Amino acid sequence: MVKEGIGVRRGRVKPMDRLTPADFVIAGILLLIAFLCLTPIWHVAAASFSQPAQIEQTVGVIWRPKSPTLRGYELVFRNPLLASGYMNTIIYVAGSTALGLLLTLLGGYLSSRRNAIFAKPFTFMVTFTMFFSGGLIPFYLVVNGLGWVNTRWALIIPGCLSAYNLIVMRTALKGVPGSMEESARIDGAGDFTVLFRILVPLCAPVFAVLGMYYAVGAWNSWFNAMIFLQKRPLFPLQLILREILVSNEVNSMISGLHGDTDIYRPLVKYCAIVVATAPILAVYPFIQRYFIKGVMVGAIKG
Repeated sequence: MVKEGIGVRRGRVKPMDRLTPADFVIAGILLLIAFLCLTPIWHVAAASFSQPAQIEQTVGVIWRPKSPTLRGYELVFRNPLLASGYMNTIIYVAGSTALGLLLTLLGGYLSSRRNAIFAKPFTFMVTFTMFFSGGLIPFYLVVNGLGWVNTRWALIIPGCLSAYNLIVMRTALKGVPGSMEESARIDGAGDFTVLFRILVPLCAPVFAVLGMYYAVGAWNSWFNAMIFLQKRPLFPLQLILREILVSNEVNSMISGLHGDTDIYRPLVKYCAIVVATAPILAVYPFIQRYFIKGVMVGAIKG
């Protein structure tokens, strides 16, 4: 019974009597970092529900909404491009993420097979792009030569594949025991059967993490849209948000208001930030459990 109790205790979290001063220092540092990261988010969210006059009078961080109101969100949704921006962003995120995951999976499978033809040259070419690139002007000339300027393809195809994500997928696929693939091939399975029915389920955490990386990157992307798109109906949400925060787009939202309209500018900007970031933040908790496991699986073996 004593040995069983010791064994159970070893599987648990470290008891309080075994915590060292270093543990408390590390915990304190992590709490401080978390506080510094969450404070700006909390400030923006609280300010977006506050009266504009209260925002102007407050110095420092707003910890709770002052005279709660939804006036700022009413003004933000006056922008007619907001709905089209959401729809365009969803199209860009879905298309870029799906295509990126497919190419990452196929490229990772090719580079992880030891007997595959051109596996090493392919891996070298992918790794090479992580250190050297042609630059912005050749990039624009290539996209323009393909006829993708002012089309959705300019935001879906060129940046859909990440070399770093492909290396992570390659590492994860190499970590799967070779005996499982050999057993499947003895039963007559081909490459696609081995990949999609054996390797993909085993690497599901890595797949989920890379999908989140692609989705977040596509959701936050605005630079390519600013370069390749001139048609406003094709603008993604982030480019519309940039216009609200940087240009005079706020004027169209607060036009028609009585009194001093300048006090509404900070409120509209806070609400626009929340509208643009809330959806991607809402998705994260549902796949959070995959993150630690997925990153570790893709990073343990090289």
